[in-house]
Amino acid sequence: MTLEIRQLNSSSSTFWKEMEQLLAWDTESDEQIFSTVSNILSSVKKQGDAAVIELTQKFDDLQVDHMSELEMPAEALKKSYEGLPDEQKDALKIAVERIRRYAEKQTMTSWEYTEDDGTVLGQQVMPLDRVGLYVPGGKAAYPSSVLMNAIPAKVAGVEELIMVVPTPSGVVNDLVLASAYVSDVDRVFTIGGAQAVAALAYGTETIPQVDKIVGPGNIYVATAKRLVFGTVGIDMIAGPSEICVVCDGKTDPDWIAMDLFSQAEHDEDAQSILVSPDEEFLQKVYQSINRLIEEMPRKDIINTSLTSRGALVLVKDMQEAIDVANYIAPEHLELSVDDAREVAKSIRHAGAIFMGRYTAEALGDYCAGPNHVLPTSRTARFSSPLGVYDFQKRSSLIGCSADGASELGKVASVLAHGEGLTAHARSAEYRIK
Repeated sequence: MTLEIRQLNSSSSTFWKEMEQLLAWDTESDEQIFSTVSNILSSVKKQGDAAVIELTQKFDDLQVDHMSELEMPAEALKKSYEGLPDEQKDALKIAVERIRRYAEKQTMTSWEYTEDDGTVLGQQVMPLDRVGLYVPGGKAAYPSSVLMNAIPAKVAGVEELIMVVPTPSGVVNDLVLASAYVSDVDRVFTIGGAQAVAALAYGTETIPQVDKIVGPGNIYVATAKRLVFGTVGIDMIAGPSEICVVCDGKTDPDWIAMDLFSQAEHDEDAQSILVSPDEEFLQKVYQSINRLIEEMPRKDIINTSLTSRGALVLVKDMQEAIDVANYIAPEHLELSVDDAREVAKSIRHAGAIFMGRYTAEALGDYCAGPNHVLPTSRTARFSSPLGVYDFQKRSSLIGCSADGASELGKVASVLAHGEGLTAHARSAEYRIK
């Protein structure tokens, strides 16, 4: 059986329309999901622990009588870590060290300056008090998501980090719990779905209300995060995973095929796109795809993903390849070209840029250092990767001297009167000498 993948040519008069259709992704929840999630949020908000227990029994097939049974003891996290094979322990240690070192470079600091008249202006940076981290369970477990969300939060100085992770039928993933242990997560609850988001957003008798919720989840989790935004902060509403590879035709086609697979295997809606000016190379990659897919345990998912949302894109030259990549604004962008660092300067829109033929996107998923929580669905045009700055907030500092208040008061008075706000003007005028 030959895998069919869409092939586009930039010389076609309909090319940009085809690109628009290829990239289109509806992130809105349908009416039934919206209604279901709204009811769950309302139930948890009103009934607290009782609703969480009832919903967990219903959706995760866990028979529990009290919330204490849904909190994972700290010793259990440590035990999960200690029980790992040495190879996994070592990999976790290396990943943690690299992610933390990169995160420490992102930390914002407070600053201020004093004007000639003694007026002090500045910015005070403080960490969030409490953050909730959602970690997926069920079909797949993602210990890397724990590392990528928890470590920047702790580097930022978040005092309490509460993790929720569903454990359907009581199945626990030791690598996920070990990741929580090495990332200094403070509390872990074995709950998931919209009810977990609700518990974090509103608080219950057992679970304290958080200031922000981060981490990926299914459509119910994403919808819940969308609906509680405003009560709490959220990181982003993420769509399916995606990769765009720009290649000049000089990289081993098997490497590129596997890089495309690395996103396609996430789920059927993931998107993998290859852009190249070398038509012969595109066909070689296509041949590699059809040969290598037979080796993949998740080949059915890869097949569906590449068939429905993948594409091989032929462009006239490398400049046009860059133009196409900027239009796509991908979550992950591989520049498999000569002098990739120089080419990267032309990239305006991408969640993460992987430079050079040896830099597989998969390295960024686990251990390179930069965060793998990235904007999807073309939102890299206006948003950025998760980082320490997402767990810090800024307060402006303004401290006027008597002379400063007098001079600024004259300006504020004029502008306030211009807006018809008399009390504003009077408040400033009282301080004019």
